[in-house]
Amino acid sequence: MTTTVYGLANCDTCRKARKWLDRFGIPYEFIDYREQRQTPETLVEWQEKLGGWEAMINKSSTTWRQLPDTRKSPGSDAEWKLLLREYPQLIRRPVVVTDDGQVSQRFSDNSFKQRFGQ
Repeated sequence: MTTTVYGLANCDTCRKARKWLDRFGIPYEFIDYREQRQTPETLVEWQEKLGGWEAMINKSSTTWRQLPDTRKSPGSDAEWKLLLREYPQLIRRPVVVTDDGQVSQRFSDNSFKQRFGQ
């Protein structure tokens, strides 16, 4: 199974997820989504599998808190895609995608054990 981990290189949670995968010998590719912005189509696919745009957003982040109130309530898919392409750090990290079509967010030891059968 091919695994791709999307996140930020300097994110502690992304580092923990990558260390977990290394420890269990699960090969993966890491993509820093600040450096490699995801396509609007990819963002739409993720939000469909993760429970919507709101579920994808880390509202406790400094970036979210510093956004003007007018940007915090996108009214359309187009506005959400624009916001997340402009501020990819708003996406909860990490996003883990496997070639079987599964998409998940966040890291915990238990969730990764369930996801990867360890």
